[in-house]
Amino acid sequence: MKRAAMTRPAAGWLIGAAATGFLAGVLVMSLPGGVAPAVAERELVPPRHTSAAAAAPAVVATPAIGADPMEDLRRRHLALPISGLERDDLRDSFDEMRSGARRHEALDILAPRHTPVLAVEDGRVAKLFLSDAGGITIYQFDPTATYAYYYAHLERYADGLKDGDAVERGQVIGYVGTSGNAPRDTPHLHFAIFKLTDEKRWWQGTAIDPYPILR
Repeated sequence: MKRAAMTRPAAGWLIGAAATGFLAGVLVMSLPGGVAPAVAERELVPPRHTSAAAAAPAVVATPAIGADPMEDLRRRHLALPISGLERDDLRDSFDEMRSGARRHEALDILAPRHTPVLAVEDGRVAKLFLSDAGGITIYQFDPTATYAYYYAHLERYADGLKDGDAVERGQVIGYVGTSGNAPRDTPHLHFAIFKLTDEKRWWQGTAIDPYPILR
């Protein structure tokens, strides 16, 4: 029994489909790694940050000068963090207990509201941060990204200060206040130092008593 002859329109459709498939294959193989255009386009979209922590500024770290953080920091002769402050005015409050059975791990330095707060060393603003406890705060990295200096309960930042800014020793970076959980009638600076982890995250580190370093 003879097969039915294929009509001309049907034959033309099959030839066109075959040619289209061949050309599509050539286009795919011509892309890097044979990736289809839609996939290649999606790969150009940068990943979105999923948290404030992921958006922390990147800092290039270099080794610390000394193995002992306390001795290393003493050799740096850090400036006092408040304008007009005398070293004899400092009082060690590092080991004092606070609410929730936690150690203070910082210095509380009393000063009139709006007194300029100064960078204790050259470095870079790692993060300007607002929290319930600390209020208006600054996390500053030292030049080696080994330590972070933390200034809290500020009234406000210095005009124009922003994340990533380079700062110099003695530069005004903010002003004493009572933001966060500070008593409203006791303006002061909560100043802390901590040694950063290898990941150089501004919110992680080991607390170091600032009193013997600044004293």
